[in-house]
Amino acid sequence: MEGNSWQGVSVVELERASHTAVPALRTAFDGPFLLRAFLGGTGRANAVSSLDPSLDASLSLRLDRIEAAYRRAGLPIRFRSTPLDPPGLEEALLERGYTAEKASRVMAGPLAPFATPEAGLEAREGPDEEWLSIIATAEYQTPARRAEKLQATGMMLVPAAWLLLRGPDGRAAATAQVAVDGRLVGFFDVATNPAFRRQGLARRLMAGAAAWGQARGGITGWLQVSADNTAACALYEALGLREIYRYRYFVRAL
Repeated sequence: MEGNSWQGVSVVELERASHTAVPALRTAFDGPFLLRAFLGGTGRANAVSSLDPSLDASLSLRLDRIEAAYRRAGLPIRFRSTPLDPPGLEEALLERGYTAEKASRVMAGPLAPFATPEAGLEAREGPDEEWLSIIATAEYQTPARRAEKLQATGMMLVPAAWLLLRGPDGRAAATAQVAVDGRLVGFFDVATNPAFRRQGLARRLMAGAAAWGQARGGITGWLQVSADNTAACALYEALGLREIYRYRYFVRAL
């Protein structure tokens, strides 16, 4: 719930950091709900999120207005369900024909235990073709997501970098994006080329990314990962990150 925290990091703080680190082209509020729209790619940049778990007496009418707004934008209607949902939201969405997607874990923990400068880590000011080529090996990428990543670079209002680590043969092997929001360091798009997996590159990448964020004032790392990605979850737990809460999307076509 809203009061949940670990190492002093609350759901509210992490949700705000999520919206900061993943910018959207258009935003609006309807009561406690934040509406965000981009190109229809990344979930977080094209979804509705509640920022207040209090009872909402106008929930039904509010949902009508929100759905109308996304229809006007020509985008699927997507709600990002978190512990900050008002009571009854999930039931209302299911009644309206929304489909629940798989859950993701939001994990956080101190950077100090695993932050280690990585001499071979390349920090870039934006995602170039080489960086994007690694992300393209992940199944969840789409053309809309790629376009959003390219546009979002100039929209960032917090320090950020697009990191790349090469394999022994010099080829681009692993990538991540890191964003520093005060004491929080968010890790995104952590990916390893399948040809370089099981070589410890992801752990080195995370250690170098943590050191990059630590040098810019960060003390706590956080990320979001699919709950069924057991390999990634095991790595993050080994680094000392712990689950704070889960979220999932409820989606309905236009």
